[in-house]
Amino acid sequence: MIAEIIAIGSELLTPFRQDTNSLFLTARLNELGVNVAFKDVVGDTREHLVSVARTALTRSDILIFMGGLGPTEDDLTRECVAEALGLKLRRDPDLVAELYARFAARRITMPENNAQQADVLDGAEVIRNPRGSAPAQWLEGTHDGLARIIILLPGPPWELEPLFKDEFIPRLQKVLPKAHIAARVLKIAMLGESVVDAKAAPIYKQYPDVQTTILAGAGEVQFHLKATADDQEDAEDRVERLAMALEECFQDAVFSSHGETLEEIVALYLQMRGHTIAVAESCTGGLLAQRLTAVSGSSRYFLGGAVVYSNDLKTLFCGVPPLMIAEHGAVSAQVARALAEGIQYETGSSIGVGITGIAGPTGGTEEKPVGLVYVAVVGKAWEPEVVERKFMGDRERIRHWASQQALDMIRRKLI
Repeated sequence: MIAEIIAIGSELLTPFRQDTNSLFLTARLNELGVNVAFKDVVGDTREHLVSVARTALTRSDILIFMGGLGPTEDDLTRECVAEALGLKLRRDPDLVAELYARFAARRITMPENNAQQADVLDGAEVIRNPRGSAPAQWLEGTHDGLARIIILLPGPPWELEPLFKDEFIPRLQKVLPKAHIAARVLKIAMLGESVVDAKAAPIYKQYPDVQTTILAGAGEVQFHLKATADDQEDAEDRVERLAMALEECFQDAVFSSHGETLEEIVALYLQMRGHTIAVAESCTGGLLAQRLTAVSGSSRYFLGGAVVYSNDLKTLFCGVPPLMIAEHGAVSAQVARALAEGIQYETGSSIGVGITGIAGPTGGTEEKPVGLVYVAVVGKAWEPEVVERKFMGDRERIRHWASQQALDMIRRKLI
């Protein structure tokens, strides 16, 4: 079965509000074996809403409308879905009474337009919303001879998510065919998407019974593997065979085989090896420290760090010699190593990390362009390592790439 998610609200077509509900719903539907084939965002215009609903009815088995169930004039979801289905709306007196009681409990007079939230599609089941005034609706029926499931959900995520989990997943489980699904996520660090796919394509093409999706981000490529089979063991076996083949191909470039983040893997290794770490950051501005401490329990291995943008603080906090900075520049391999060694010495950590670079968009030169970054990792158990990288993109992307580079270097030292 395939599903279509329709997010309703003119605000979602502006730069100021983003639809995140569809991501949550897609994940939950995939777990049920339902493929989300279409996602739509439509504004609060009756003509457009009816058109989108009618199109969705021709191509999808499950239609989920979210948003537009409020009391204002631009909340048109109920009316437009009813028109597309050729159904009437009925005003549920019990819901009206509950709305009046809800307002009375707060000692507020209910505006008359709130009563439209009690309008229900003919034949639909009303699902109470404990976190808001707009109830959800569930409708099973046929349209032009085709079986369809229609779901109306409130838009706010704090209402939608628990409502869908508690009320709609059990209903879907009763009517959907039993699906045995296995899924894995492999993550690879510091390789480009095209390089990864060139090596991986000959492998995953040998496993047509496993759906393989490749996603690329800053400093990371992910393989999302999914298989559906008649029983769970078979599904798991199909995914495992492909995962093992990919891991054998990419060796230690694979840092996660079950979806963990790079900082979670680094945290695991730091604790397994009994190491502590401290960082000195210039161009990343504390991003590496933030990522390391985002993992619960980080106080067991993360001693601290310094954000040292000025040359004076590089010297004061990390002991970088002023003559070194004058000779090689603040953005240099020598200074990156001195930062790592200095913060390691000052904190007594077993691992020290230094990062310096030019995140842009200003500050670059022909000799040292924007995106030039040096990352150094020093440890008591190995020789210091310094890498030079030239990252492309805006300031945020360069900073993230630099922190990713540092984490991957730490990981490789610890495996």
